[in-house]
Amino acid sequence: MSEQKWNLVTREGLQVSVRPAGIDDETLLMELFDHVSPQDLRFRFLSAIKHASRRQIAELIGVGHGAVQSYIAFARDTTTPIATAVLACDGEKRRAETAISVRSDFKGHGLGWGLLGLMVQEAKRHGMEKIESIEDRSNYDAVELEQNMGFKIKPYPDDPSLLLLSKSLIA
Repeated sequence: MSEQKWNLVTREGLQVSVRPAGIDDETLLMELFDHVSPQDLRFRFLSAIKHASRRQIAELIGVGHGAVQSYIAFARDTTTPIATAVLACDGEKRRAETAISVRSDFKGHGLGWGLLGLMVQEAKRHGMEKIESIEDRSNYDAVELEQNMGFKIKPYPDDPSLLLLSKSLIA
């Protein structure tokens, strides 16, 4: 696992430490998703679930998929996970998809904004041309946040309940 770490300060002054997640972080991610609201779980996994499964966590971490990098955020100086972000690159390494989940009791502090900014930065660092996000149409907060960060919105092909948000990373 990479030793890389990022320190973020959200607009509300929350100090956050972010690091890449690894296979040993399955328990931490299970704990995190146990503190995500049912609605946010539905938005994240695009289906109604009560708990994230071990298979879903393995996919988030990228087990068996070198093109997936997962990140875990912690309130500075704690070991409690408060958010996660994923950056999944396509086979051609031109496009990255991102998804972010925040613990219910840490929402509203700018953590999603900070993590999305980090995912854009990381996608650029990896040479991606575009970053995308698939959102449920009713996930108003995420859609607004991404639009405020410069993502363009389009209907998702073949599913009227979803939106495709994308941002060009080419200068």
